[in-house]
Amino acid sequence: MKLISEEIQNAEMLVEETNGKKNYKIRGVFLQSEIKNRNGRVYEKEILEKEVRRYNAEFINKKRAFGELGHPDSPTVNLERVSHMITTLYPDGTNFIGEAKIMNTPYGKIVKGLIDEGAQLGVSSRGMGSLQQRGGVNYVGRDFYLATAADIVADPSAPDAFVEGIMENKEWVWNNGVLVERDIESWKRDVEAAKRLALAEAKAEVFKKFLKKL
Repeated sequence: MKLISEEIQNAEMLVEETNGKKNYKIRGVFLQSEIKNRNGRVYEKEILEKEVRRYNAEFINKKRAFGELGHPDSPTVNLERVSHMITTLYPDGTNFIGEAKIMNTPYGKIVKGLIDEGAQLGVSSRGMGSLQQRGGVNYVGRDFYLATAADIVADPSAPDAFVEGIMENKEWVWNNGVLVERDIESWKRDVEAAKRLALAEAKAEVFKKFLKKL
């Protein structure tokens, strides 16, 4: 499976004051289905519904649905970089609406400062899955796994802010319940080495047969 990120720019930043204390939230469309997104991928609604149900049960309901600030290059959430906690995620037509509470962590404080300064922020989902081409369009496979419904990113409408959805040369697999990164280049080197070994053995066999003919 490959790491897949999708950005959505129309997130709403909310600041509510209660008893003199500011509460910061981010709300909006976190996931989209049945539409070709800017990365050229389509998520079928059925697949996202299934993952959102699991994500709610395993993460949101247990208050451990965290997200990070920026564009992490791993499917696992780094607790040292957590900036917010996703509190709701539910279907609305073909979209999935979410809300997150900005936390009082080091990275959460950065987000609060950015909001106070009027920065335009967006959200980016992060997950893993395979891709299947149908009619020239990449459909995300049924093995899709939602790692986090929303990381907070700089304005996704800015050209430099686009993320290459799938990390090049990286593949992630489950190994006894743990996510392990695999380097495709190392696989290629292993294959080439095996080919060279096999070639050397074949040459030795041919030479042996040649000697027998003498």
